[in-house]
Amino acid sequence: MRVITWSLEQTSPDSLRPVPAPSAHVTVVRAETPSPEFSRFLYTAVGGDILWTDRLALTYAEWQETLSRPGAETWVAYEKGTPAGYLELQAQPEGVVEIVYFGLIPAFRGRRIGGHLLSYGTARAWDLADRWPDLPPTKRVWLHTCSKDGEHAMDNYLRRGFTLFETKAEEEPDAVAPGPWPGAHG
Repeated sequence: MRVITWSLEQTSPDSLRPVPAPSAHVTVVRAETPSPEFSRFLYTAVGGDILWTDRLALTYAEWQETLSRPGAETWVAYEKGTPAGYLELQAQPEGVVEIVYFGLIPAFRGRRIGGHLLSYGTARAWDLADRWPDLPPTKRVWLHTCSKDGEHAMDNYLRRGFTLFETKAEEEPDAVAPGPWPGAHG
């Protein structure tokens, strides 16, 4: 399968064009205690139908190590108390923050939650050093998306003020959408 990957960035917090929550019933909360179980749930629930597979083979200890790194944060969108999606941040050297994962559980897509979650999470990337005093101030926020992601993903990133800086095309082996559990999307 041919996959195109686009990398986008913001180099100033002034680039962010936020949108408000679509309703008072949508909140975004930081999952402050690293939890491999919860993070794996979010990863499979959001990415199962769009072929996120890179973290599926990680051990519990590898999940814990990833989530416990300085500057690693998981922000979860909830609608009426139910997880709707998440955004994972990872600090990198020299004031760079990557939005490593971002997305919504399929049942919550198309309800204007994604623009708000991306806005909120990007703002948290810009103020990451406020919560992690040993990290330098954020100078750049970046992410990547690909042709396997939802049809509105790229437009959402561009509308939030991200700009394209790299495009790559690669062949990837065909994969079966794993879903959040075996057979969920079969």
